[in-house]
Order: sequence, then structure tokens, then C-alpha cells
Amino acid sequence: MKKMVYIPKWSLLKEENNFGVKLGVSLVSFLLLAFTLVHRRSSAFSPLSHAPLLQINSASPGESINNGETCDFFVGDWVAYEGEPPYNSSCSFIIDPQNCIKNGRPDTDFLHWTWKPRGCDLPRLDPLKFLQMMRNKSWAFVGDSISRNHVQSFLCMLSTVEEAIQVYHDEDYKSQRWLFPSYNLTASVIWSPFLAKSIIPQNIYSASPSEIDLHLDTLDPSWTDHYNSWDYIVFSTGKWFSRSAIYYDNNNTILGCHSCSKRNLTELRFDSAYRRVIKRVLDYIITSNHRGSIFYRTNSPDHFEGKEWYNGGTCSRKEPVQEGEFELSLLDKILREIEMEEFAKAEGRANETGVKLRLFDVNMMSLLRPDGHPGVYRFNQPFVRERNGEVVSDCLHWCLPGPIDSWNHVLMEMIVNGLRA
Repeated sequence: MKKMVYIPKWSLLKEENNFGVKLGVSLVSFLLLAFTLVHRRSSAFSPLSHAPLLQINSASPGESINNGETCDFFVGDWVAYEGEPPYNSSCSFIIDPQNCIKNGRPDTDFLHWTWKPRGCDLPRLDPLKFLQMMRNKSWAFVGDSISRNHVQSFLCMLSTVEEAIQVYHDEDYKSQRWLFPSYNLTASVIWSPFLAKSIIPQNIYSASPSEIDLHLDTLDPSWTDHYNSWDYIVFSTGKWFSRSAIYYDNNNTILGCHSCSKRNLTELRFDSAYRRVIKRVLDYIITSNHRGSIFYRTNSPDHFEGKEWYNGGTCSRKEPVQEGEFELSLLDKILREIEMEEFAKAEGRANETGVKLRLFDVNMMSLLRPDGHPGVYRFNQPFVRERNGEVVSDCLHWCLPGPIDSWNHVLMEMIVNGLRA
């Protein structure tokens, strides 16, 4: 049996000096758009030497994988692909704002690229084999709207074999669970945008939202209450931390507030809150008795160009870019630096305790795909005369089908070849 060694190794270059720069109204406004979209039903890289090491067995005979050589699934390039995407726009799990083809996007070249790691080839995706391996297992994707985007791709890819059926949803359809009946495989998405306990006001998507109450010392029970019942968990968080929030600690003691100009509270930077929560989540995982497989997925970068979303920022590219052609935004750089630093501190401890904690680093494969977002095609036929006002682009979430399917291709390959619970 051939072997392949997976070594995630990419980080970002440290931001020069001005780490405490205020991201301001543009970020809050951007997030107002980005996270409203899915709640409705209808470059820089640098080596990271202390990265986690994972043994992965080879694919089935005939697949091209270099014998005994190192291969990082997350460092690669997008190459043209003449085949069809793993599913089409008729998949029932695609919500309207991400169904770019159905909404009238005229170009389809963005569907015909495949992720090619440097040093090895990803075996051809076999959803039937994956389902057979996942018999009587459970998956959970815990995080924000990108986690929902991720699980919808996951469901669409596997539903080419058997259609999943919904067996649970909360009142707002934010947390949901599906079942593949022939395999007794469940897949859940758990709405937990901070991974920590939070109270999000009802007017969060208005022009002048109230502050979020964020408890930095308490993890979100929406996932901790079910943590040990899942065999495979994909955690993620990110851009919600730039929102206006009051920070609590030590049984409801107010520490201060981020971006609360109308309150007489100590102003705190969001990056310290983000770091603290990431550390607490990783500590919880490491000290748990969980014996399944746990992935921490890195932040998914956005691709607004020219301006911000509210004053004309767009993502109208038609093909991938090359490494170095597109740089992370300031917000994405801050988030990435923190999560990579905290994971590097945690992964050695996880190995000592036997917890199967793995970094799922989607940064590079995502950053190189500015063509993969809905853009203006988050609406159906956005340029019809009846639509009044300026068309606003979504350059954060991903078209389905689209580049995010490669996240799942890599994820499934990691499971098939050596990360079984």
C-alpha cells in the first residue's frame, strides 16, 4: 500500500505594525450583507514549520500518488478540468442566494477547474465509497453561514448516490440535521457563529443593530451539549468577531465593548476576543474524551475588489488567479494569523492526549478563487428592469456547485485514507 504524508504548512505574512488598525464601519456593513444572505430560506503565504503531521494511505490502485513523498493537500493550484462538477444546480440543498447558475450567471467556466495539490494527485471522488465507510456515523459542521455553505456542498455531493432527508431543524432553520437512510449517516449544521455563548439581538441585520452579548468564558452549549455524540466535527468561526459586541467574563462581568461608540464602556479590540475564544475551543477539544475526528477549518477569505460591498465592491472575475495575485484583506489576515498561531500551540498537546485534531486549511485554495462567489447573482436575474437600486455583490459565500466542493473532496479523501473514527 502506498503512503502519502500530509503536512499543512501555510500561514500568512505578519501584518506590518498597524495590527490595531480600526476596521470600522465598512466591516460591520460588509458583515451585515454577508450574513443576511444565507439566513433567508429562499497574498500572502509563508511557511509554518511546526504544522501537524498526518499519515494518509494511498488511494485505490491506478490513482497517481507519489510513493513515500510528502504532499500537502492544501498547497496547490487550480487546473482546467473538462469534466462536469460533482452535481448540478438542481440539488435540493442549494439555497437560492448560492445557486448562481439558476440565478442567471451567464459564464460556466468557473465550474470546470479542479484543485491540484503540488506533489500528488487527488484521487477521483467516490461518494459511494465514502457513504459505505460512513455507515452508522455522524457528522457536524459547527460555525457560521460558511459552515452552512460547506454542509450544503457535502449533502449535494453525497446525494448523487442517495438523497438525504431532513430529520430536524430549529425554528429559524439555522441548525439542521439530515439522514442518509440506507447508511444511517447523519450530517448536522450547528449555528454557532462565535463558538462561544452569545446573545444576538433580533435587529442584527438592520442598518443600526444593537450590540451582541458575547461571553468569552463560556462555550456555546448548542454544540457542547452534543459534542460527544458526533463522530466527525468540523469547527470554524471568523468574521462575526468584527461586529459590535459587549464582552463578558467571570459570570457576566462586563470587560468592555468592541465598536460601541454610544456606550460608556472600555473599547476593546476584537482580535483579543477572537484569540481567547479560539484558545478556549481548542483547550476544550484537547482535554475532552472525544475519540472521533475533529477538524478546525480556517477562515474563508472574501474577494471584494475595488471598493467595499456597499459602495461598489465586486467580484466579477471569470477564472482562478495565481498565487501572489490576490492578497488577503486586513480582516482576513488578522483572523488567519490568530487561528494559525493558536492551532500551532494546541496540536502538540492534542497528539499527546490522543485526540484526533486536524487543521483543515482552506485558505490557499479559497484565496485563489475570486471567480467562485455569487457576486450579483445572489439574486435571480439581478439586472432585470424591475429590480430597483444598485445591485450589491456577495463576494464571501460560494456558488454551488463551485470551488467549495473541493473542500469536501479533500475532506473526504483525508477520511477515506487514514482518519477514520
